[in-house]
Amino acid sequence: MAIDRATRWVFIRIYNSKTAANARRFLRDLERACPISIRTVLTDNGREFTDRLFGLRKRNPTGKHEFDLLCSDLGIEHRLAPPQHPQTNGMVERFNGRIEEVLQSHHFRSGEELETTLNRYVVRRSLEPMAFKAHTLTTSSFPSQP
Repeated sequence: MAIDRATRWVFIRIYNSKTAANARRFLRDLERACPISIRTVLTDNGREFTDRLFGLRKRNPTGKHEFDLLCSDLGIEHRLAPPQHPQTNGMVERFNGRIEEVLQSHHFRSGEELETTLNRYVVRRSLEPMAFKAHTLTTSSFPSQP
């Protein structure tokens, strides 16, 4: 999901898995669909976005990750949220919480029905204040449906 702070414009796509390839695909689709020029993208520190490591093997991002390279090719600055600091991505996380409520109250027969429902929800909620962030949604991010 991507959300623009200034215009409150929301872009959402659903993928089967969190991978660098899907993150790149999302960014390409976002860049084509976005009505404004994208200057900066803020992501979490997931492997789909960065090669930065944490824990005992702390390492700064190299800038050679596939997502970083695509950002560079598109002229987009890629920023990483500070680790263990979820409030940096708070607006996106809050929007994800709202989406989860929608998912809890519906049973979807297909991926297309899920995406259509989420797109309708995004249109309805697009007037709420948000921040421009990127987050990859995967089918595993959603609770199982009975």
